[in-house]
Amino acid sequence: MRSEGDFIRINEWLTPISFLYGIVIWVRNRLFDLGILKSRSYDIPVISVGNITVGGTGKTPHVEYLVNLLQKKSQVGILSRGYKRKSHGYVLADDETPMQKIGDEPYQMKQKFPKAYVAVDKKRTRGIDRLCSDEETSDVDVIVLDDAFQHRYVTPGINILLIDYHRLIIYDKLLPAGRLREPKDGKNRADIVIVTKCPRDLKPMEYRVMTRALNLYPYQALYFTTLDYQPLRSMFRETRVTKHFEELHDTNVLLLTGIASPKQLVFDLKAHVNDITPLAFADHHQFSPKDIERINQTFNDMPSPKMIVTTEKDQTRLQHAEGLDEEVRQSMFVLPVAVKFMLDREENFNEKIISYVQKNSRNSVLVKTKDDHKPKDSNHSGDRPRTISFRNN
Repeated sequence: MRSEGDFIRINEWLTPISFLYGIVIWVRNRLFDLGILKSRSYDIPVISVGNITVGGTGKTPHVEYLVNLLQKKSQVGILSRGYKRKSHGYVLADDETPMQKIGDEPYQMKQKFPKAYVAVDKKRTRGIDRLCSDEETSDVDVIVLDDAFQHRYVTPGINILLIDYHRLIIYDKLLPAGRLREPKDGKNRADIVIVTKCPRDLKPMEYRVMTRALNLYPYQALYFTTLDYQPLRSMFRETRVTKHFEELHDTNVLLLTGIASPKQLVFDLKAHVNDITPLAFADHHQFSPKDIERINQTFNDMPSPKMIVTTEKDQTRLQHAEGLDEEVRQSMFVLPVAVKFMLDREENFNEKIISYVQKNSRNSVLVKTKDDHKPKDSNHSGDRPRTISFRNN
């Protein structure tokens, strides 16, 4: 079993630059704390999911978990920056919006949650305003901010901080020596802290050690989640084929990824396959003709039986790629990933989220009977002084 901190590599020679970077970040945070830089609150439930490290901590599956939880009884809006998209300003996705216009992760979420409002805007305050005021989305009940923990111009009602088990922030350092975007005490802004990507066989002592090491305040709730791999599904076959891990024991796998941190996925897959060949590209990588040629060649050189496994995020960038060999296309499978709460704490987490939305929604069917007498636009936030905070509920 891997231990916490085993993916952390510190470039000690860059520590002086990290010190200067830390001063800049401290000043910025202090300006927000003093109110010199303004942070806006909203009278609609806003839930932020993010991290303080560079690299993947599992934001997308955790956002998807929240959407799955909330969309049964609420109209959910998802607001993302739309990293590496080829558009500007505010964009509301519909069923026909191409991936290039909104980014791979928002595109993935729109495909999975067609009834949710998925929008992108680098300026999150403007994005929230548009979701609340535009006629086509004005019935939104709750907004989930993707990767917005450090976007302090918005004060969310619930601030969720994700920490990778393998890169615990207590062992890391600021950029560029380490991977921290801001000092460790930035975690104090979180209402909920989730340690993600935990091994399934964590022992009680390890939970206690991490809990003490993180040293959270009483108002902060701590949870642990692990990756829950779903059955693999074929990407290009006309008739969908699914495979379970148990069927891969004699298979050679080309693991094709363009995500921030594929190491955990490599580690988990090794236990189920004959051999694994990692082919990793940078996060959000746009596959070029040269990349496609490399994929074809790597797969052709592998012994049979063989298959390609990739992620849902990579699927959004591979499904329209030209030049893939037919054998490659027929052998490519997508591995969906969900999150699973540990220590039987899923119900507790769900209750916290649902209770917050119930108490603070304006248009939600959860409280609609209480609001029937209010004006139609009473949910619009604009610059109203009222603050909805998870800590106050």
